[in-house]
Amino acid sequence: MGTSSVAIVTGAASGIGAQVCWALADRGLTVVVTDRDEAGGADLAAQLAAEGHGVEFAPLDVTDPRAHEALVDGVVAHHGRLDVAVNNAGVSGRVAPTGEYTVAEWREVLSIDLDGAFYGIRAQLPPMVEQGAGRIVTMASILGQVGFAGLPAYAAAKHGVVGLTKQVAQEYADAGIRANAVGPGFVDTPLLARPELPAEAVGLLEQLHPVGRLGTAEEVAGVVAWLCTDAPDFLTGAYLPVDGGYLSR
Repeated sequence: MGTSSVAIVTGAASGIGAQVCWALADRGLTVVVTDRDEAGGADLAAQLAAEGHGVEFAPLDVTDPRAHEALVDGVVAHHGRLDVAVNNAGVSGRVAPTGEYTVAEWREVLSIDLDGAFYGIRAQLPPMVEQGAGRIVTMASILGQVGFAGLPAYAAAKHGVVGLTKQVAQEYADAGIRANAVGPGFVDTPLLARPELPAEAVGLLEQLHPVGRLGTAEEVAGVVAWLCTDAPDFLTGAYLPVDGGYLSR
């Protein structure tokens, strides 16, 4: 990817999304930071700009398909292209058994984690098809391959993200588009900073990873940035765990 390349990152105000923005910017891409957290997203964009990076912020509600379309239309109108899209926005939802999940709780997680990814990809594909190239990376999870007690909606959504990624890779390979999914293990981000998760629970999560610790947002972002820039053209339709060995157990 050259210095004129343009990337959209969703859910970019904090955590893995913010680190993805830094990693792509450090590789010379112009980054469009998006998030429903307007203050956080604008602050990140200001930090990137202060370091001399090409960046802009655009508020985005990923559950609104028209918002995705307007965002992509605006990026293409301003920059003339869209080379990279990282569909990262997600929530984990309430921790509760499947039978205790409400329909509203289920729909909230699916609307952000899976519907939001579909709406984003659907809007991102046309300009990439027109230019004959593009790289799409969507954030899955280790729960895109296995279950985890208490997170039924999240596991279902992330399994769906993996399936959607494979579908896009198959359908758009001959258009020059490469689509892959990344599956982080448990990562030390604000998503884990929740009152119902005591310190001893975090310690148990660490032990589930053979490396003996949680991952970092920077580690995941490095893999995402590689997929977006330096990964071989032959790599598409993959689900890449970044999980400290979690899935090897």
